[in-house]
Amino acid sequence: MQSAVTPDQSQAMDAPKQGLPVTIITGFLGSGKTTLLNHILTNQQGLKTAVLVNEFGEIGIDNELIVSTGENMVELSNGCICCTINNDLVDAVYKVLEREEKLDYLVVETTGLADPLPVALTFLGTELRDLTRLDSIITVVDAANYSLDLFNSQAAYSQIAYGDVIVLNKTDLVDEATLNELEKKIGEVKEGARILRTTRSQVALPLILSVGLFESDKYFDAVDEHNHDHHDHEHDHDDHDHSTCGHDHHDHDHEHHQHHSDHLENDGFTSLSFQIDKPFSIRKFQYFLDNQLTENIFRAKGIMWFDESPNRHIFHLCGKRFTMDDDEWKGEKKNQLVLIGQNLDQNQLLEQLEKCICLPTTSRGKGFGK
Repeated sequence: MQSAVTPDQSQAMDAPKQGLPVTIITGFLGSGKTTLLNHILTNQQGLKTAVLVNEFGEIGIDNELIVSTGENMVELSNGCICCTINNDLVDAVYKVLEREEKLDYLVVETTGLADPLPVALTFLGTELRDLTRLDSIITVVDAANYSLDLFNSQAAYSQIAYGDVIVLNKTDLVDEATLNELEKKIGEVKEGARILRTTRSQVALPLILSVGLFESDKYFDAVDEHNHDHHDHEHDHDDHDHSTCGHDHHDHDHEHHQHHSDHLENDGFTSLSFQIDKPFSIRKFQYFLDNQLTENIFRAKGIMWFDESPNRHIFHLCGKRFTMDDDEWKGEKKNQLVLIGQNLDQNQLLEQLEKCICLPTTSRGKGFGK
């Protein structure tokens, strides 16, 4: 897929790379970041996650999980590691990347008073850009002590403004009217904010971590199956004004599925899968992302086929942030997309995705059937 870049950038992007996905967890003092980190560390199944923190003592990892403790690093029985940042974030990241064991994910916690933007720029603007992929910024907000009112803090404002998903925590300590008012205030800072209500930072991890780096032949057998062997390069998806696709299409079988995983369903969330062996139009899919992606969709991932591109595209979305990584097709071309959210209007979403299909001007394909 093409993007508006300079020749130098284009040359750098031509080389395939494997980037470790990174989530930044931010939030004001006492919001519940540490509780969320512990939740991530203890609930990763079959994944090796590294968590970078400022102080070990704040984490309070269950001693029964600890396998070994080294200098500035703790290794857990489930393969996850916890490492202190010390003075230099880049050095801490390299320390993690240089380990023999292959990691699947990196989580970085900012301090409670930090603006997350400089941390994000560390991954976007340094040599780490070729080794990592900034997946998301998750902001934890204390519903009982809403920081913008309590501290009038620029850092707290920035944490919400740059957050891809807002975890509104400690919701058990306030009433429904207060929660609705807080969500309204958050929406004034971050228009179209994706807000997850939580108690004790308990959240289904697929809603905040894009750990499903998948290959299409396995992903649709089970929504939560993970495959991490990907070689691609990342760039932002710019809008293009392409004309209507002009080559013939034949009618093919196509289907969409509805997958539900237990831990998502328990929290009132569902996932919707869409699959079709016809290409999308870049312009139409861009319109869907820009104008039709509702606030109750927190995650999306897919293997994408666009009429305007010969490449296979690996798509990840958190909140409204998305990446589109180029790859080569290894099998038959098809579109496969998964949306994860709450109270999804599945019929409307399927209709909107159907409209992304690239069709000749003379005919329309068959309608979708269950």
